[in-house]
Amino acid sequence: MEAMEIDSEKTIQRKQSTYQSLDEVFKVQNEMYRGQQYSQIYFARLHLMRTLLYSLVPNWKPHFPVCTVLGLDEGKECIIVGTLYKHMKLKPSILAEYSTQRSASPLVKPHNFMHKDDHLVLEDESGRVKLAGTLLSRSVYVTGVIVALHGKETSAGEFFVQDVLEAGLPPQIELPLKSREDKYVIFVSGISVGSSSNPLQFQLLVDHLTGHLGDEEEQGIAAQIVHVVIAGNSVDMPRGLFNGQQNLSSRDQSRLSEPIKELDILLTQIAAGLSLDIMPGPNDPANFSLPQQPLHRCLFPGSATYNTFRSCTNPHCFELDNVRFLGTSGQNIEDLEKYSEAKDKIEFMERTLQWRHLAPTAPNTLGCYPFTDRDPFLIESCPHVYFIGNQNKYDTRLLKGSEGQLVRLICIPKFCETAVAVVLNMKNLECHTISFGTQISSQH
Repeated sequence: MEAMEIDSEKTIQRKQSTYQSLDEVFKVQNEMYRGQQYSQIYFARLHLMRTLLYSLVPNWKPHFPVCTVLGLDEGKECIIVGTLYKHMKLKPSILAEYSTQRSASPLVKPHNFMHKDDHLVLEDESGRVKLAGTLLSRSVYVTGVIVALHGKETSAGEFFVQDVLEAGLPPQIELPLKSREDKYVIFVSGISVGSSSNPLQFQLLVDHLTGHLGDEEEQGIAAQIVHVVIAGNSVDMPRGLFNGQQNLSSRDQSRLSEPIKELDILLTQIAAGLSLDIMPGPNDPANFSLPQQPLHRCLFPGSATYNTFRSCTNPHCFELDNVRFLGTSGQNIEDLEKYSEAKDKIEFMERTLQWRHLAPTAPNTLGCYPFTDRDPFLIESCPHVYFIGNQNKYDTRLLKGSEGQLVRLICIPKFCETAVAVVLNMKNLECHTISFGTQISSQH
């Protein structure tokens, strides 16, 4: 690939890694909208997750029978498995918005839709039952999570929960020993080319990645970078242009295409010497609902000529030297933040792994494609690195599972606001940031 020139006599060769894309599950190919209902994706989710939970029940509560909701007997302790649904008083309703859109006072949407009167219901194919007791926290759980519950039916017809079993972290492939040398992966998100942010900051990052910055030692470190992931919101399209006009003026057309052209010039510099993945985000020219399909290669006439350039789905899953990465551009966690509570974004990320589901709130409150026979968001193999893009600040944690799983969780900050990229060492899953603005780099 790229050789970095230091002087006329000495060059530094960039390290290499083997790459395998695992995005096939997120590709929408021969499927078509046929007016199908979203109930089918819930059915597929319940079917797969229930089989898994049934296999865990004998080790959890071997002495209690497993019942359906319809088969509950008052006062008799048992276990039920189903999909949680959270009744939320403040959950936005399109009908409510439509009926008040002409009112004098505009609707003010709260940041979080939690309310003290919210309650949880468990549903399976036979029916649904309201859940009682304080064990199942309304602030933690959201609609779409599959759980096993131990408890009994009360005289009021509710199910009093005494214990809860989540699927827990899925099995993980062992970290390969052969990759135990310093190899770095760079994560960057929210570049927003075309916004009011300083374009020089991203050019500095590009120069760092390509080894055009710094002395011999810094270039030696840059040569250990083997891969770059750009996690969503790479361009800032001028929204005001989309106001129902059929034909845009040539000036407006160039305003629309300018950020993409600029991004392509920057990505071409990276792809010339380095393996690069770009994922779509909510602001990018891609489909809105998850899984977002790869940005079209025709948008990148320069960088797409390199076989190092990959336009990927969101969510995105891949392996580098048999280290498994899984990540999103952030929509799944942003939606959880609206309908539940946690002390930080990392805690939301942990929950999705414990529930074995990337986006439990899809399709209820998060837009997703109406799959008929599968749920692509189930996490069947535990990643070694789990990342989300477009966050307000950098955060990271090493999560340890009950069966020895190790997962590096990473919140990637918006580059346009922070000028910060995240660096992961595949040798030990250690993480730190590198800053291209006026801030000082922080180490973790």
